[in-house]
Amino acid sequence: MNRNQVEGGVKDAAGKVQRKLGRMVGSDRQEASGVETQAEGKTQKTAGDVTNAVDRATDKVKDAFKK
Repeated sequence: MNRNQVEGGVKDAAGKVQRKLGRMVGSDRQEASGVETQAEGKTQKTAGDVTNAVDRATDKVKDAFKK
């Protein structure tokens, strides 16, 4: 796991909590803010996933040339 995956997961979870709390207390602003934070987290986690996949692919190519 890389930093973006971890931070993205945390933002996603925090946004989900904020969204649900906003809904519970009837605050459209808090709910919308939670949706925004959650989207940021999912985007950041996806960026981390892509980075991880590229790193793995790069390592496989390097290993193939070493043989």
